[in-house]
Amino acid sequence: MQFTGRRKSSLVGAGAGAGAGQFDPYGTSKHGASLRKGGRLPVYVAGVFFFVFVIVMYGEDIRSVTLDPIALTGPTTTLPAAVLPGGGVAPRRDVLSSTEKKGADEAVTTTTLPRRDLERPVERGELTTTTTTTETAAPVQVIRKLGGETNKKPKKEKKKKAKRQRAAKKTVAPALAGVTISTPETCDLSKGEWVFDNSSYPLYREEECSFLTSQVTCMRNGRRDDNYQKWRWQPSGCDMPRFDSKLFMERLRNKRLMFVGDSLNRNQWESMVCLVQSAVSPDKKYVTWEDQRVVFHAWEFNATVEFYWSPFLVESNSDNPKIHSIQHRIIDADSIAAHAENWRRADYLVFNTYIWWMNTLNMKLRRPAAGQNWEEHDEVVRIDAYRKVLTTWAGWVNENIDPARTSVFFMSMSPLHLSPQVWGNPDGIRCAKETMPLLNWNGPIWLGTDWDMFKVASNVSREASPRVPITFVDITTMSERRKDGHTSVHTIRQGALLTPEQQADPGTYADCIHWCLPGVPDIWNSILYTRIMSRPEAARVTAS
Repeated sequence: MQFTGRRKSSLVGAGAGAGAGQFDPYGTSKHGASLRKGGRLPVYVAGVFFFVFVIVMYGEDIRSVTLDPIALTGPTTTLPAAVLPGGGVAPRRDVLSSTEKKGADEAVTTTTLPRRDLERPVERGELTTTTTTTETAAPVQVIRKLGGETNKKPKKEKKKKAKRQRAAKKTVAPALAGVTISTPETCDLSKGEWVFDNSSYPLYREEECSFLTSQVTCMRNGRRDDNYQKWRWQPSGCDMPRFDSKLFMERLRNKRLMFVGDSLNRNQWESMVCLVQSAVSPDKKYVTWEDQRVVFHAWEFNATVEFYWSPFLVESNSDNPKIHSIQHRIIDADSIAAHAENWRRADYLVFNTYIWWMNTLNMKLRRPAAGQNWEEHDEVVRIDAYRKVLTTWAGWVNENIDPARTSVFFMSMSPLHLSPQVWGNPDGIRCAKETMPLLNWNGPIWLGTDWDMFKVASNVSREASPRVPITFVDITTMSERRKDGHTSVHTIRQGALLTPEQQADPGTYADCIHWCLPGVPDIWNSILYTRIMSRPEAARVTAS
């Protein structure tokens, strides 16, 4: 009891001494006589001094030992993931709950982040609980908790962030719309040579294009050699780009490409369909037949590739695409409106007319006042009739086509190969069994091509439509060398495949007018592709 009493009185005395003057931890003050009564007071004073000294000298270590376990094991709150500039997601960061924020703030270290970490947006919750910033231009100081695990987290975040940024860049694809190629308009694509290229030709496989008709599928119809598919045209003054179906379909997006003319233009239409169809999804392409028009629909591009049957361009008594084997063909050289109404809203128009002019030296033209009577007609020299018809056609183009929307092309004549003695094969029969082009041939090839008609078509295309440019595409010279490319006896006649007996009689049944596909018309379309793609894309105008 006395011990307890003495301790209590000593503590009270210490409080009184403190009120009277400075506290002397060594007990040497003159005013501390009453504190030395019990004899044990200096021990307590030394203990207090020692405790204060330890706190001052080793406070940081004590706090790290006593508070860090709290920081590591206390309840946490998970913030939403931050979105990175490249489209990635920053790793989530765990921060202390509000009840332990005060203790954690007392023991922190600061780390300067690299510049790439400064690009990561910081959530508002992070700013209020784990970061402090200064108003100067110095790097941001991000507060992080002490401990081995927390020291590793920033490295993981940096790796993930960099990886996701790179992945985002890989998903960016170049736009194809509006792309042009660099072949100059001044390059004459009609002059050049045929080069055998079995590594990159044909541009498609016969069996891969389900839209080919039996008229042109020579391999399926029994032809044994396929070298005719592997010849590439090389212009003399420049390079002609390889046909790119995806690029061309992007140019055709929301547009109409229409071929107008005779069966050779239909031959070229089939080629074009096979060239572009690989860029269209299987379930989004189909063909429809509508009277004189056959249409390939590329649904996902909202585009069409069309053929319109009009063998003379103007009206005639042979305009029925199913019944046109008429003995006396009569042309109305001044009437074109009935056909042309179907051409108005096309974006690319590709015309031809030639093969039906070659049956006779004179053509029958209906008289202007004959009305619907086709029997009233006059016979006119072929070249004059041809000029008159093309002048009517070019006049319509000039008056009705908007050159800001529609591009117009005229394909020159496709040659016939009926006289093998001309190319040095006196024992040959038409184009039958021809397997090679004419190579290293100097001078003209007298195949019967009417070059006067060629000149008329070229002149009318350039001169008769001053308001609307018409591009004359010369395919005649290059095609004259391709005696090997015709369907010959590997085709149909009146809708049926030639029988073995008919195939054995090429003098009667060999077709040396039309072309096998893949084959020569693919090159015609490559020239057309080059001309279209080398020009800026025309603005799409909605028809009124």
